[in-house]
Amino acid sequence: MKKARAIRYGVVFALLSAAFFILMILNIKTGNVDIPVSEILEILAGGDEGSSAGSIIRMIRLPRLLMAAILGGALSVSGFLLQTFFQNPIAGPFVLGISSGAKFAVALNMIFLLRVYRSVSSWNMIAAAFLGALITTGFILLVSRRIKDSAGLLVAGIMVGYICSAATDFLLTFAEDSDIVNLRGWSLGSFSGTSWDNVSVAASVVALITVASFLLSKPIDALQLGENYARSMGLNVRLFRILLILLSSILSATVTAFAGPVSFVGIAVPFLTKSMLKVSRAIVVIPAAFLSGAVFCMGCDLIARCAFAPTELNISTVTGIFGAPIVIVMLIRRKSRRWKE
Repeated sequence: MKKARAIRYGVVFALLSAAFFILMILNIKTGNVDIPVSEILEILAGGDEGSSAGSIIRMIRLPRLLMAAILGGALSVSGFLLQTFFQNPIAGPFVLGISSGAKFAVALNMIFLLRVYRSVSSWNMIAAAFLGALITTGFILLVSRRIKDSAGLLVAGIMVGYICSAATDFLLTFAEDSDIVNLRGWSLGSFSGTSWDNVSVAASVVALITVASFLLSKPIDALQLGENYARSMGLNVRLFRILLILLSSILSATVTAFAGPVSFVGIAVPFLTKSMLKVSRAIVVIPAAFLSGAVFCMGCDLIARCAFAPTELNISTVTGIFGAPIVIVMLIRRKSRRWKE
């Protein structure tokens, strides 16, 4: 059994790594200017610095590609942590309204600061998104004490998301100034316009939180087996649950701060990852989920850019098209299992 599991894990990680490399080349190659693979490899190796293709890759396509990979992985890990916290596979930052709360806080912050200071730093946006995500999560926690079933919690999260989205749209109605007109595109979700400074900030935050989550693999596994079991293993469940919600909120806040709300990744990708691995152990699922989320968002961003070029789709449109059916299949499978039991 151990050997079979090791082989399965190796195959899954190998396939995900291959998909990551293929999508990386396709994302860099494809666009208004098609760049040959041989030239891409030469530029990535440090050659041909002065060419127009080199500028396109280094200043536009590569930062966007890395941001999609980083934030996709962050959303997937955030979803896994939330599912562990709520003991509910439909828990995710978008469905529970957490992303919408972060979106509202960022929009409010950007509108105010751009009118007063004419600039907004990356760290400021992350802080605003984290505060919005935390407030929304707190409200969901209060609701979850009264609503125990999955469907009720899902509906409550959707309603919170609608309220926050409506509030954001209300703010954007008065955001007609030329300096903040890009808020409209950001509020629908996009990886476009990414700079290397943004990539470095996002990578620093996501790497720190993901490593911290990975180091908590054993307590996460204990909590997955139930609160009573976790307490019997000496885990302070209340404190650990607070830590989980903080980590997941920082990850989802980072995504919202840089790319706006991105739908269904936090639910669909952890489900797919656990289905491929046939295990829910955090020490295996967290790195696999991060890589799966990166691959998923890289693929969706490629479709968003190229499906109807030169018109670009919002990233949430594409992730919703592919993610929502996965969630439906997940719910059907859970229902059929209950009937069998």
